[in-house]
Amino acid sequence: MDRNMDSRHKVTAASAKPDDSVMEAKDTAERLAWEEISTEHIVQDQWIDFKRSDYRFPDGKVFGPFYSYSRRDYCTIVASDEEGDYLCVRQFRQGIRQVTTEFPAGGIERKDGIQYGTGHGPDVAEDALEAAKRELLEETGYVSDEWKFLCAIPSNATIADNYAYIFTARNCRKAGTQHLDETEFLYVRKYSAEEIEEMIEKGRFQQAIHILAWLLAQRG
Repeated sequence: MDRNMDSRHKVTAASAKPDDSVMEAKDTAERLAWEEISTEHIVQDQWIDFKRSDYRFPDGKVFGPFYSYSRRDYCTIVASDEEGDYLCVRQFRQGIRQVTTEFPAGGIERKDGIQYGTGHGPDVAEDALEAAKRELLEETGYVSDEWKFLCAIPSNATIADNYAYIFTARNCRKAGTQHLDETEFLYVRKYSAEEIEEMIEKGRFQQAIHILAWLLAQRG
């Protein structure tokens, strides 16, 4: 059994995300919510649902287009080994066309096989903690018995609807080899806390959610 987490503390979308009904009631009371009045699915395939929408503002004016996309939720793991070094991966990111250093991370598998969709829970997608364990093992070959859930946060609230689930995994130990997807090409690198701090300060740790994960992990 994992220290810090057991079967009574499954990390699901329902347990980790804010109560939508409470948030919607507050938005209505403050008259800040926009009303979506039309949506066009520009690209809707197995991988992404990219949309163009028009909205009615609280003052009644209609404006568009606004672009957004749907993708599956994912997990990010701040993993440290038995010597206190941190496990990172180096891989190419096509958005900025650079090789980046970041923490192990990966998508939470949906049972319908597509990369986005509405609904959450065990009937729709795998448990976030189980996804984090799988991704850590697949990307690094390491496992841990000491997991801690830190938070679930929108990956980019302006244009996307998916969430990042952030975990720490301590005292990781080597348990096997990498099992990478056919589109993954990455190397595992170990860094001290001081080296990660230096990379962040110099702009060489280039994933925003991963920097948030680091800051949350350092709070204990």
